[in-house]
Amino acid sequence: LHAGFITLGGVNRSTRESMLACEAAGFNLILVETVGVGQSETLVADMVDLFVLLQQPNAGDDLQAIKKGIMELAELIVINKADIDPQATQRTAHQIRSALHLLKPLNPLWPPRVLQCSALHNQGIDEFCDHILEFRSVMDTGGELLKRRREQNLRWMWSLIEEELRNRFHTHPRVKEALETMSRSVATGQVTAVQAAEHLLSLFLAS
Repeated sequence: LHAGFITLGGVNRSTRESMLACEAAGFNLILVETVGVGQSETLVADMVDLFVLLQQPNAGDDLQAIKKGIMELAELIVINKADIDPQATQRTAHQIRSALHLLKPLNPLWPPRVLQCSALHNQGIDEFCDHILEFRSVMDTGGELLKRRREQNLRWMWSLIEEELRNRFHTHPRVKEALETMSRSVATGQVTAVQAAEHLLSLFLAS
């Protein structure tokens, strides 16, 4: 595989463009790494073909530490550093698999998989790559990959439109002039949120 690797300190509007640039350059495997569990993971899940969640060997000791929203998005869960504590790794894998049975799979063609690996000892890495290739084959055959990308592109279009409208709204001279006063009036109950929104939007749309 000809792979490109993008490390993200945070998701922004240039992330998708970076991925497209890598694809145009001939990379057929692009890994997008985020910094941790949070909003960026949710956003990245709407950009990629396969969402992989990395876990530590002791994650199974407390499933409360695993955010349900992230688990629902994960299509491949990899327990890394399995060499540190093999028993804890096995326990974590078992508890995660049990938890996955309670969640509805993101795609019926691909129930989430749980893998164990050790980058230090190069264990499970080939299996990880095999699962990536299998996922692509399954999703391509069922037409799901193309469908997912089309839906992602539509959501991307609307997110760009909404972002631009929001920026123009907040930088509009008449809106900026009235925003602080109107916000204070809503907070003190002098006007309703509906009245304030209608007034500010009328100032924005008037031009």
